[in-house]
Amino acid sequence: MTETSPGRRWSFVSQFVKFGLIGASGVLVNMAVALVMNELNGGAANARQVVWALPGSWAIRYSYLVFAVAFVVANTWNYQLNRWWTFAGTGRTWGRGFLMFFAAGIFGALVGFAVKVLLTHPNSPGYLPDWFETGWRAREYVGQLAGILVGMPVNFVVNRQLTFRSLAMSPSREASPPDQPDQ
Repeated sequence: MTETSPGRRWSFVSQFVKFGLIGASGVLVNMAVALVMNELNGGAANARQVVWALPGSWAIRYSYLVFAVAFVVANTWNYQLNRWWTFAGTGRTWGRGFLMFFAAGIFGALVGFAVKVLLTHPNSPGYLPDWFETGWRAREYVGQLAGILVGMPVNFVVNRQLTFRSLAMSPSREASPPDQPDQ
């Protein structure tokens, strides 16, 4: 089977669509965690509060903690759904597969975190204007969502190649294109 066979292309497209649908549900999970955590802290307006002061002028802010916790929860959600639906039948144990998925997701999360900091840090050249101060358009939520959306394609490619490689490349899974209508 050649690299451009219809079965291989269909498998890739099918996996990407499934991964994207699960990713969309993960965005909802991520944003729900961010909303709950921010509301528990008095709202998005308090996201810049310092949680841990570091040497110099560095600090871990509540916003960064929200990003990390929301990533872990959504990443766990996405892994389980992808294991069950997108790349069903993996031979890896749940724990080993999750560690690989989590490690791959960290790369996308770091890219997303950089985007969030770019949009929410007052000294950043990408700091969102005052229009992004309240409600769902608050910098905190816009930055969270932008970071997720930038990291998603990276996560698909890395996870397809590493976490679910044996299934992504399995000829038996890719040999049959979708049912063709009768001619």
